[in-house]
Amino acid sequence: MEPETAVQSFANAIIVLWGWRRYLVALACGAASALAFPPFNAFPVLWVTMPVFVWLIDGSESVETAGFVRRLLPAAAVGWVFGFGFFLAGLWWIGAAFLVDAAEFAWLLPFAVVALPAGLALFWAAGAALARAFWVDGPARILVFAIVMSVAEWWRGHLLTGFPWNAIGYALTPVPVMMQSAALVGLWGLTFAAFLIFAAPAVLGDELRSSPLGRIVLGLAALLLVAHVGYGFVRLSDGPDPTVPGVHLRIVQPSIPEDERWQSGKDDEIMARYLDLSRQGGASSPGIDGVTHLIWPESAFPFLLTRKPSALAAIADLLPAGTTLITGAARAEDDAAAGNSSHVFNSIYEIDDGGEIRAAYDKVHLVPFGEYLPLKGLFEALGLRQLIALPGGFSPGSRLRTLSVPGAPPFGPLICYEIIFPGAVVEPGNRPGWLLNVTNDAWYGNTPGPYQHFLQARVRAVEEGLPLVRAANSGISAIVDAHGRVVKSLGLGRISVIDGGLPVALLPTPYARFGDLVFLVALFAAATLAMLGKIYL
Repeated sequence: MEPETAVQSFANAIIVLWGWRRYLVALACGAASALAFPPFNAFPVLWVTMPVFVWLIDGSESVETAGFVRRLLPAAAVGWVFGFGFFLAGLWWIGAAFLVDAAEFAWLLPFAVVALPAGLALFWAAGAALARAFWVDGPARILVFAIVMSVAEWWRGHLLTGFPWNAIGYALTPVPVMMQSAALVGLWGLTFAAFLIFAAPAVLGDELRSSPLGRIVLGLAALLLVAHVGYGFVRLSDGPDPTVPGVHLRIVQPSIPEDERWQSGKDDEIMARYLDLSRQGGASSPGIDGVTHLIWPESAFPFLLTRKPSALAAIADLLPAGTTLITGAARAEDDAAAGNSSHVFNSIYEIDDGGEIRAAYDKVHLVPFGEYLPLKGLFEALGLRQLIALPGGFSPGSRLRTLSVPGAPPFGPLICYEIIFPGAVVEPGNRPGWLLNVTNDAWYGNTPGPYQHFLQARVRAVEEGLPLVRAANSGISAIVDAHGRVVKSLGLGRISVIDGGLPVALLPTPYARFGDLVFLVALFAAATLAMLGKIYL
């Protein structure tokens, strides 16, 4: 009998942990896993933490005479603690939003920072429990783990309005050369690949010499990683994408602190900042002449634009002939059936050089507790409201839309975190020529949040094969080509503009055409391999 390797000794030590030590390791490894995401992008940490997760599930045994559900509870507990550490370390920055209006919301900060990770961790608890239900001895369990945990992440991205923030698949996309596979398999395909690639070293804790399947699993993980990176190099080998002739964009990033935007008497000062930045441009492109499309960020105005004619007049005075302003703004709509009460939408306006609003898009996917209250009656009875200082919050728009704009291809408008939902950023049957994401990350200050948001927006561009134009009140504004490469950008907190062309769109990618079908095929193939390996190897 050969002596144990160092990895086998370490694996056995993790497997036999019990009590508080077991949960402390799960919590620490979950928290360390968050380092795989921006701004750190230290994804190699997952080659340590994911095998530990597998070994913790290995050790999640219970009394065999207990009922089926009770037998799964130890694995569910480990999954929840691991997930809680992961989401707490990866999403703590959300608490910064509760300090913008500290007098009203600061007392909720501890609850928000803890409650959201605790709720999201339930998906990982369900994943670990389900994995344990299908667990097998030996290397085949790595395939089971990758299948079930990627399904749990898919659930997280879709159930209860969905919140796919920091899905594990993003760990494989820190740079453009590692983003290109998203065009084939999308975020959920990358998530399955990530769980398999990063958990595969767990088989080194097994007896590999007598396990052909162990070598197959390690080889499959290595092959996936090499193919992932190699495909990126091939896809980027043609160099920079060309730009659409005749389109000259100017993106304005005013970086107005969130606690100043809604102060009484600030309307004229804020409007003046937008007008001055728009006119002056940057050092390389002073003045506004020649700009075909001027873009301002989400909720640019601390007032209803249509109820302030002087603001529309100022816009008309600003814009040269033939220039279009595309801007975020709140939009009110009277509802006669409800006694003329107003619905207010978080919208994007398209305004021509005469100051006339030509088109509008209303945000469909609102932020729970930020823009509206779920279970409104209950929470209002408790004295709570959404973070946006708007009675009743925003109303949701009816559908995604592709908007036509003079002098440029049609665009797909997306407001703030609408950009984070894979497969749900383009109006079905009406593919645009580019994506426009207006946002306001000033809520979160200089924290990891804006960097994580920007990465997810870039991956959407790759998935759809569409260039992305991003206008943020405070970072990160950018022009991104259809391969996820940043053409020009403004860093977090900068007050300036971006002048640049519009990269061309690619042909629809496989993911744009087939969606998550490839993800489902991968799950089926992995399940088949796991069963065959268990039977024959």
